[in-house]
Amino acid sequence: MFRNTFLISSTLLTLWGSSALAADAPVSPPLKAQPAKKQSVATPTPVSVQPVPSQLVSELITVSAARTPTRTDDIGTALTIVTEEQMLTQQRRTLPDILARQPGLNVVRSGGFGATTSILMRGNNANEVKVRLDGMDVNDGSSASGMFDAGQFVTDGLGRIEILRGPQSGLYGADAMAGVIDMTTAQGQGRFKPFVRIEGGSYGTFNQVIGARGSKGRFHYNVELSHYRMEGFHGIPRYIDRYYGATREQRHKGNRNDNRSATIRLGYDVTRNFDLGLTARLIQSNYHTYSLYDLQSEAYGGGNVREQNNMNEAVVRGTAHLVSFNGFFDQVIGLGYMTNRNRWNETGLYATGPDYYRSSRLKIDWHGTFDFKKYGTLLIGAEHFHDTFDSSHTAASAYDTGYHTQAGMDTTAGYGQYQGSWNHILYGAANVRYDSNSRYGHYVTWRVAPSIHVPGTGTIIKASAGSGFHGPTLYQLFSSQVGSSYSQTGNPNLRAERLIGYDAGVEQKLLGDKLHFGATWYDNRVKNLIQSTENIQMVGGYPYYQYSYGNVARARMYGVEAFLDWKALKTLDFNLNYTWTHARDVSSDLALQRRPQHKFNFNTTWTPIQDLTFSGNILYVSGWRDLPVIGTSYCSTCGKGHGYFTIDIAANYKINRYVSIFARADNLLNRQYEEPIGYLQPGRGGYGGVTLSY
Repeated sequence: MFRNTFLISSTLLTLWGSSALAADAPVSPPLKAQPAKKQSVATPTPVSVQPVPSQLVSELITVSAARTPTRTDDIGTALTIVTEEQMLTQQRRTLPDILARQPGLNVVRSGGFGATTSILMRGNNANEVKVRLDGMDVNDGSSASGMFDAGQFVTDGLGRIEILRGPQSGLYGADAMAGVIDMTTAQGQGRFKPFVRIEGGSYGTFNQVIGARGSKGRFHYNVELSHYRMEGFHGIPRYIDRYYGATREQRHKGNRNDNRSATIRLGYDVTRNFDLGLTARLIQSNYHTYSLYDLQSEAYGGGNVREQNNMNEAVVRGTAHLVSFNGFFDQVIGLGYMTNRNRWNETGLYATGPDYYRSSRLKIDWHGTFDFKKYGTLLIGAEHFHDTFDSSHTAASAYDTGYHTQAGMDTTAGYGQYQGSWNHILYGAANVRYDSNSRYGHYVTWRVAPSIHVPGTGTIIKASAGSGFHGPTLYQLFSSQVGSSYSQTGNPNLRAERLIGYDAGVEQKLLGDKLHFGATWYDNRVKNLIQSTENIQMVGGYPYYQYSYGNVARARMYGVEAFLDWKALKTLDFNLNYTWTHARDVSSDLALQRRPQHKFNFNTTWTPIQDLTFSGNILYVSGWRDLPVIGTSYCSTCGKGHGYFTIDIAANYKINRYVSIFARADNLLNRQYEEPIGYLQPGRGGYGGVTLSY
């Protein structure tokens, strides 16, 4: 468990060095700078289920917010930190499940585990949220929108998730206009610790995880392999089954997902001041789905329809980290590579597959930090990306358009940031960044994030302001599908979407820091939004549909995020958060799609006796506007999604040092709800298993 015990910045530099091999990873908080021997961050064993105490949350260190270790109280960025202990305690096995319960986020999943999953932040689109894994940008370049699809991402091996809300392009460039989700793989430390976890339950769930972590001399390691299986979940709501007259066989057709993942983190401390690191995550999945559109196609005589998506993804990054001049200069250089290979196929009379979507990303980055002691720190950095995209489909009939799109682009960026403090009252950071893209031009972004500590009151006033941008994808720029009745072509003249965002909030600590609460107001304004465009021409007496993309919309999103953390007893914690979001298309004055106005999450953790931990969670999401799927003409927001709430409970018991057992119940009241409309989410489910460790 992260402990508040390291108090000097030399330890900070060396701890960060070991952690930063994979990313700008977290360390324990320093207070003053002096040279010391490098140490490694201790990470929990896989069977540990004790949560980070609530009163220590504000004392945790954020690395992502300023790309240098900073106390969360000392920077104005609105952020949330999720630890490995919290994920284990709540038994959140997939990334969407843990993110859905965080403030400012709305997670939309088109079905059960494995389905396409979008993460919307502060009312912004999913492709305007940058997601990083161990310092590598992992937004999916093989998709049309370029968003990160969290559907197949499991939490095994993750040591920490930092969620930065508000425009972050001043440090992180394109796609960070709404915020950043920065994930770090857990680092091994101490003796050799192997473990096996087996879990089973509802919807044909049968999951296995095996791994080991630890260190030997200068070498530290963490390796985890997992296999997740889900089968038999029917994701079509009953009213849609009835509308299309579904047969008994159709009502029992279910989705099936098979996911295999590997997580690796290796590090070697060459000297006291120089270390090397390597991280990798490999994902292979097969997702078979039967959706409302498959049922619809069958109802219209399309035969026996079924969809299948095979996905292969690899993310690899190596780093070298050097601390020079007695801790004055700390630098990291990294080389990362990511590739996606997706194959989509559909069976049935009107089947048009297979479709192939491929992408790759090569990233070279460097950043260094000058530590001027009481005069603050100066961060400078540079990055270069090379992205490629390849999509193809072979025509199956005269009405089925074939296509092959292949393109690439390069981005070169440089950035700088100053961070300092005055008299233990005023803290803050200011940054600026320049991005040059070979396809859509050059952009300058910035951000300032001050924090004021009111002496003697426990009150912290935070604020931030910044700009952001999201560039068009290679598909949006160069796609080319030309058929007999329609065409889908890219627009090489697209410009990047632009955002200006502000927020301000107050946080308060009481009862000796056992009670911590606060609220933040935010306001984001976006222009040049990229949307699909349509043009209809008559050719030979028949309509010919021409689809493309344009910078055709503006939007405004504002709202409130509030939280409360209370450590009522040494063994009892309460945590709650609330998000109010107002998001509208300024051009049409219509509500934006799939943005619920209210979201509330309550979590409690109780350890009545040693080695026994209970966790309970209540999630409420209000209604939202969406695309209707039956009974009306096409309109992106004419449908009304119904609000819902779910109750989840989990229990963990460590029998002895070798054996732990666990159980959980999700959606305890069996609420039937959709998000988005037409895609039913899992009802009541029970799960349990055992963890064996040494």
